[in-house]
Amino acid sequence: MNVSAELPTTVGVYGGGRMGAGIAHAFLVAGTAVRVVESSPETADAARCRVEAGIEKAAERGTLPASVTAVLDRLTVTVDPTDLAGCGLVVEAVPEDVSLKQRVLAEVERVSPSAVLATNTSSLSVDGLAAALKAPERFVGLHFFNPVPVSELVEIVVGAKTQPEIVAAARGWAGALGKKAITVTDSPGFASSRLGVAIALEAMRMLDEGVATAEDIDTAMTLGYKHPVGPLKTTDIVGLDVRLAIAEYLARELGERFEPPAVLRDKVAAGHLGRKTGQGFYTW
Repeated sequence: MNVSAELPTTVGVYGGGRMGAGIAHAFLVAGTAVRVVESSPETADAARCRVEAGIEKAAERGTLPASVTAVLDRLTVTVDPTDLAGCGLVVEAVPEDVSLKQRVLAEVERVSPSAVLATNTSSLSVDGLAAALKAPERFVGLHFFNPVPVSELVEIVVGAKTQPEIVAAARGWAGALGKKAITVTDSPGFASSRLGVAIALEAMRMLDEGVATAEDIDTAMTLGYKHPVGPLKTTDIVGLDVRLAIAEYLARELGERFEPPAVLRDKVAAGHLGRKTGQGFYTW
């Protein structure tokens, strides 16, 4: 299998939400053409606006290597998955739903059979997703972190059938994006989500028990352990609903130590999902 560690000329991103738009941003800044696929004209327009806003902010910060116009000229946003034909890499970035991701990945494989396929899942089994593919050896996890343009990490998740050449290429792509890659074997929560969720769940239990305020718990981690953001504020940024879904999955796979605390379930039930709704463990 001959796969170059240089960035593909054209990269596809299936899903233009916050993560998908951030992934598209990172590849655009690195010089590739990017095709983003969304499910409807309305969500496609929203995806384009997200990417454009991010590129314009990068220009304001002086971190854009070319003009806004030159970068955005390499962006295509479409509702037609067949536009992914010819992409060297396609990254799936749809919501954390196994059946949805499997349908999307199988569709992409049909329209772009020569592409390397990647999933941005933060916790779902890469091997489980690969079950929908005819060529699982060309499939890998590329777990980007929010906000993608400034996050330094990419977690490469290696499935049982992922070929070593794909892993080596993925490491090269991460480096070309200016990011550090770590490589993990497919397992529940990988390395990052498993550790991050464990810390966040314990912080929630401490909050529920009245050990300290959310602000003080987070400060303990930012000042005491040099975390850039505390676990409760990170949960607000990620989304309480997203954290709940991951915790439930890890509890099923790894046991009761990942059982979501009542405070998390209660906030999600009340619609307090964090930054995106204006209220979570903090008021935004």
